[in-house]
Amino acid sequence: MKLSIVILNYNVRYFLELCLKSVQAAIYNLDAEIIVVDNNSADDSCKIVKGLFPNVKLIENKENLGFSKGNNIGILQAKGEYLCILNPDTVVAEDTFERLLEFVEKKEKLGIVGCKLINGVGDFLPESKRNIPYVKAAIKKLLGNTKDYYASHINENKSGKVDVLVGAFMFLKREVYNEIGGFDEDYFMYGEDIDLSYRILKKGYNNYYFGETTVIHFKGESTLKNRLYARRFYAAMQIFYKKHFKKNIFFDILVWLAIKLVSFFKKKLNIETKNIKKYIFISSTINEALKSVLSKDIIVSLDLSSIENDTEVIFDANFLSYKEIIDFMQSKRKSKLVTYKILPEKSKFVLGSDNALIRGEVIDFD
Repeated sequence: MKLSIVILNYNVRYFLELCLKSVQAAIYNLDAEIIVVDNNSADDSCKIVKGLFPNVKLIENKENLGFSKGNNIGILQAKGEYLCILNPDTVVAEDTFERLLEFVEKKEKLGIVGCKLINGVGDFLPESKRNIPYVKAAIKKLLGNTKDYYASHINENKSGKVDVLVGAFMFLKREVYNEIGGFDEDYFMYGEDIDLSYRILKKGYNNYYFGETTVIHFKGESTLKNRLYARRFYAAMQIFYKKHFKKNIFFDILVWLAIKLVSFFKKKLNIETKNIKKYIFISSTINEALKSVLSKDIIVSLDLSSIENDTEVIFDANFLSYKEIIDFMQSKRKSKLVTYKILPEKSKFVLGSDNALIRGEVIDFD
């Protein structure tokens, strides 16, 4: 088997369904398998996998084992020459895996490959490519200077060697993953992708950023950015430094301050409420059930040349390919006042995510 896609899920049933539909389309011409590991979700994630995706291998954990252990469990069942570790709150293009396989076949000492990630409103996510977070770079990031933290030497649309890739999308050979022992299970959530990337580099492999394919990553779905997030993230970074570098008291103090500041600013944060004046449904025909639940008029159109502010664009994946949706989102970015949702094929809901600090929105019209 050429490829195994491993998706670790926790309470994101609607995003998981969209993700799986995009992945199924992307492996249509490949010898590939999909493995979903569920970390004891309280929603009906497992039910929809069993009902809608009978060819997907489902592993149901009886407790939330965290990111590292959950993925390690899934990868133990993988048969592919290559692995793709994929978040459930992502959407891949139909040619994503084919293009990656073509890219990696030419590389020697291949480590991890990541790709271009955009959020739910089409903005590039700089964590798609990062440098090793040495203490100095991490401290500067805590203070708001991210120049040395992200791999800004590579254009977001180009490809090249980088140090660190993000756990939302990691593509690598299964034998390399097994050689280094997979994710370190000392990390419950956050930091494990940095650790894996760094250990692979130390083994003499090369990590790459591949900017010629784009994946949507709906920030804010698998986890929310709150005080618990900050505590877990910086605790993970402390594990990383203790494991790979010397202890740094100054950094520990800054971590403590950062957690306090995140808690303070979270209370002060005022998320701007959307003011949708109209919906544009990108399709060949109106969906009457969807129309009946929306608060404003919905216009069916194929012309997106003059999108106005306060408009929400709904892409019909029964009509458009996921690649077309992704290409539009990143190439036609208009304004923070224009938002997007996707109607997955053969589904009765639309979803999107406008902000990393809050949950994405799902409109169910079943």
